[in-house]
Amino acid sequence: MNDTITEIREIKYHSEEYFKEQELRDKVLRKPLGMSLYDENMEAEQHDVHVGAFVDNDLIGVLILTKLNNNEIKMRQVAVDEIWRERHIGQKMVLFAEKYAREKGYNKMLLNARETAVGFYEKLCYEKVGEIFLEINIPHLRMQKRIYIE
Repeated sequence: MNDTITEIREIKYHSEEYFKEQELRDKVLRKPLGMSLYDENMEAEQHDVHVGAFVDNDLIGVLILTKLNNNEIKMRQVAVDEIWRERHIGQKMVLFAEKYAREKGYNKMLLNARETAVGFYEKLCYEKVGEIFLEINIPHLRMQKRIYIE
């Protein structure tokens, strides 16, 4: 697994890959909390950008980008399959998302990080904004990063 090539690319909404994305998000982000992604209304996701990390066409990581306004975009639902953690998959997806956002003219990336993930985002130069708050009943912190290069 160490020498495996990872491909990061967009996932088309409502495609077969999108449904695999939902399964991975449910497995990594909701089931450990005793929740189900399928209880949520995901209709608005048709307007989002879905990013996947693939190894040999198997989906191993995902994230979603949601436009907030003409300058800001929000990264959310970042998940990497447990057996692929510690291989920089999350970092590669975040860098792909930043490049995508920069190319589309956004100058700030925002996110709500689980408290356990704050260190990961700090290593990627995200700054904490505000105080800890609860989202889906677990502590989160707002974070942001300027991504526009003049």
